[in-house]
Amino acid sequence: MTQTRMIDIAIGCGVAAAGLAVARLGTREAHRSKKQTHIDTARTFNHSSALLALSVLADSAMEHYRGSFDNPAMYTPLVVSTLSLLAGLHGGSDREAARHPVRDSVYIGAALAGIAGTGFHLYNITKRPGGWSWHNLFYAAPIGAPTALLLSGALGAVSERLRDEPAHEPRLFGMPAGQALALVTSAGLVGTLGEVALLHFRGSFQNPVMYAPIVIPPVASVLLLNTALAAPRERPLTRLWLRITTALGFIGVGFHARGVARNRGGWRNWSQNLFNGPPLPAPPSFSALALAGLAALRLRETEK
Repeated sequence: MTQTRMIDIAIGCGVAAAGLAVARLGTREAHRSKKQTHIDTARTFNHSSALLALSVLADSAMEHYRGSFDNPAMYTPLVVSTLSLLAGLHGGSDREAARHPVRDSVYIGAALAGIAGTGFHLYNITKRPGGWSWHNLFYAAPIGAPTALLLSGALGAVSERLRDEPAHEPRLFGMPAGQALALVTSAGLVGTLGEVALLHFRGSFQNPVMYAPIVIPPVASVLLLNTALAAPRERPLTRLWLRITTALGFIGVGFHARGVARNRGGWRNWSQNLFNGPPLPAPPSFSALALAGLAALRLRETEK
């Protein structure tokens, strides 16, 4: 065998070895990328849970203070939402691919507290003179408020279960994780609409912008439902609409602040006008769910 032939063989072997190394590196990078998407999705759901918990904490603190904490159970959402907020912040910074038992327990407790709170608020409405009436729905304990605490616990709980799944093709509730999370967030967006529609109806939709939270989130919910049920692919319209829904929540705080300013005395009389509404902590619930929807969409697009 000539020296030139030996050199050619050596070069060929080197190229083949380099190609194999690059292929293995690419496989590892792809696996790492999938794992990163898997964990990043869980962390985003932790953050969304924290934002919902913060909304519940601020809203329930104001409303139950106005009710003078007449029933000791009125302290419960303050304690539970604080724990859910702390769990969400901790989970949002946690990159571990394993469920955290303390966070998981807090989230389950928050979900149960949200269900119990709905029962208490229903009882508050029905025990008033007139029972189930428009007046009591408008001015008694808000029937939809505890739903945000339920959603905070639900988003956090599914994020913990997602961490326990393998990075390659994670599954939740017997289906691909992205599909399951899209269904959860779609249902969550629908769950926030009842209270908003009721209170904006009470306000007679005096500002046309009040129709926005009645129109935009349902469309986002339908788009997420389609994302879950249809084959995985890029969905730029769904992504754009979820970003609009995210912005809607934060913009809504500004409109509610303007509503507070329009009350007699404006912000100079903040100690009274904050209680008169509209509630400042309510709109970010849409942002929290839309952010979770964006994370679910990213994960869904990577599924086969």
